[in-house]
Amino acid sequence: MIFRVSHRARIRGALLAGALTALGGCNTVVMNPAGDVARQQSSLIVWSTVLMLLIIVPVMILTVLFAWRYREGNKDAPYEPDWDHSTQLELVIWSAPLLIIIALGALTWVSTHLLDPYRPLAPGSKAAPGKTTAPAAAAPAPLVVEVVSLDWKWLFIYPEQGVATVNELVVPVDRPVRFQMTSSSVMNTLWIPAMAGMIYTMPGMETVLHGVLNERGKFQGQSANYSGAGFSGMHFWTHSVSPSRFDQWVAGVKRQPRRLDAGTYLQLERPSENVRPIGFGAVDPALFRRIVAMCVKPGTPCMQGMSHGGPAVNDRAPRAGEAEGALTREPGEKGESPHLSAPHGPAHGQGDPGDASNRNMTHLDHSPARPRADARQRA
Repeated sequence: MIFRVSHRARIRGALLAGALTALGGCNTVVMNPAGDVARQQSSLIVWSTVLMLLIIVPVMILTVLFAWRYREGNKDAPYEPDWDHSTQLELVIWSAPLLIIIALGALTWVSTHLLDPYRPLAPGSKAAPGKTTAPAAAAPAPLVVEVVSLDWKWLFIYPEQGVATVNELVVPVDRPVRFQMTSSSVMNTLWIPAMAGMIYTMPGMETVLHGVLNERGKFQGQSANYSGAGFSGMHFWTHSVSPSRFDQWVAGVKRQPRRLDAGTYLQLERPSENVRPIGFGAVDPALFRRIVAMCVKPGTPCMQGMSHGGPAVNDRAPRAGEAEGALTREPGEKGESPHLSAPHGPAHGQGDPGDASNRNMTHLDHSPARPRADARQRA
């Protein structure tokens, strides 16, 4: 027998073969990262998927098997319309998912604490596979990089080196990096898939992320949280270089005539899109703390507790009758503020079942005045 293949079938086959060939050459950076932290995260994804497939695959196979075995045309399959319980089957149905959930929960709990973004990387314990691990005493200290998400670009400040860049990040290979991050306006997310996970940047707050790159190369970084019109161009390149090459790069940036101070930052934070890398040869040492405290602009008071470089505290000066420092006190130590939006006195229509306010919850024409309104009227 000779089968004829239509022209349309040939086209579909060629397209399918081309797609499979293209996919075969893909290198998914999330599952094949260049840093130890990201590698552990990819391993967590693999193990979680395998554990879930232990239930999904057997269910899919048994669905097809049962449909075939108990089809209408199979007269050899037993017909038991009164069957309603099997202890052995119940044990399998409940024990297998329970064991998988316990294993998945334990794996997630351990990995969540082990891969905590705020947890510093152990010195000398994050060498790439196949490399000799250096003694802890000889391991370099983490490189501190202060990160500010702007509209729509990334600002990287190297406080130890005294330089800064826009939309370009350079780090030494095998050296842990400590990112101290904040935002100038809206929430954002720093994500370098080959290096580590992601964590949010927020205005008036400082977040921390630890990561490392164990391979030299050029890796893409980007924003992973939509932040407006220029979001699509808010990406940058991360260069992992040797320590000597990193020192040369720092020396080259130091030769740049631009200085990053309060005035330059106020111009830089203006919204702009698709910004090319910029280098600053000198940086105001107190600039990042003032960015976090939201007081870069002259004459703007810094947030409470931030003028001296302390931790961010989203609080305000206490009013009369309120507990001081409410965010840092125990629940029993906190005071109470008056409920200013709730109506006071008897509800309208309480003595009249036919009152319209009993049917219209937005009827506020005759609602009692609020305390502040009473005070203004008396004044």
